[in-house]
Amino acid sequence: MGKPYLKQVYLEKVVPELRRTRGYSNVHQVPTLTKISINSAFKAEAEKAQNAEVVKEITKLTGQKPVITHARKSVASFKVRQDMPLGCIVTLRGDRMWDFLARLTMIALPMIRDFRGVSNRLDGAGNYSLGIADHTIFPETQADGTQRANIGLDVSIVTTAATDEEGRELLRLLGMPFRVSTAKTEATATTTQA
Repeated sequence: MGKPYLKQVYLEKVVPELRRTRGYSNVHQVPTLTKISINSAFKAEAEKAQNAEVVKEITKLTGQKPVITHARKSVASFKVRQDMPLGCIVTLRGDRMWDFLARLTMIALPMIRDFRGVSNRLDGAGNYSLGIADHTIFPETQADGTQRANIGLDVSIVTTAATDEEGRELLRLLGMPFRVSTAKTEATATTTQA
């Protein structure tokens, strides 16, 4: 089995492009992906069967079984008891990470109705986080044809980029469909209303 498609794109197109535009003298200076973390929360009053369904769906999406996270302490106002399962998390590295990002950017995100791109805000250290309200945008979930409840996901993409600009350019070249500048669209919206 060869390299994942997106990793080949990174090595053959993204690295030379970033070296040309950013002036990196060494190939090891070019930012790359470190890991992708996917997590999903359980409802506090959910039954074990519902929690098992979430774990099964996340396993289907990522190809890796998630770790169940538990409450560290009791919080009465949230109806949470110590050691109660609160969610699950998967950390993808290597080939699974590249495969998941390819499916996310090329298949899943364009499946969102009225999709206009994702926010281009990073966390200040070159990493990107994205919330997905409905996991059924991934084709793996519709394979068996059963109707199921929507599961929300948080996807965090960790890069070696030193700045947000580097991280944004890396993700853009890897196919992340960033939204066109919101300041420009807001300005045109206000002029048309006036």
